[in-house]
Amino acid sequence: MSDDDLTRRNPVARAMAWVLNTRWVVRAPITLFRCGLGFLFGGRLMMLTHRGRRSGQRRYVVLEVVDRPSRDVVVIASGFGERAQWYRNLEADPRCLVSVGVRVNAPAVARLLPDDASAAALERYAARYPRSWKELRRAITASTGDPGSKIPIVRLELR
Repeated sequence: MSDDDLTRRNPVARAMAWVLNTRWVVRAPITLFRCGLGFLFGGRLMMLTHRGRRSGQRRYVVLEVVDRPSRDVVVIASGFGERAQWYRNLEADPRCLVSVGVRVNAPAVARLLPDDASAAALERYAARYPRSWKELRRAITASTGDPGSKIPIVRLELR
């Protein structure tokens, strides 16, 4: 049985895929962060404020923190690959704001990591959170339909 078959049969992966593809559910934590309550997520989630590459308008997305090597560095992953709007916006303009833990709207600069560094960061995440990684990978596969999709990593350096 392939991973793809397991993903389709796994109710947790299907539920997570539904969550990832349901706009109002994904955007709900933004309200908490914008009200100054982001600390409730204990640093496991963060809000990224970035500029639309065409509109120039502020955009918001809440993402899981993959790694936090220091107080001023946050590492995140793009589960939807390079086609994620926030990823494309950071590619066009790496200046952004980060809210994580008790830090709110800290100015930051994004650095898109090369494939080998992205793979190493995901391996560290998988070693630290094996169960979460297994379910997240299945959810990404169910959501994107691509079991072999690469997951780019972004390093945010807070100023």
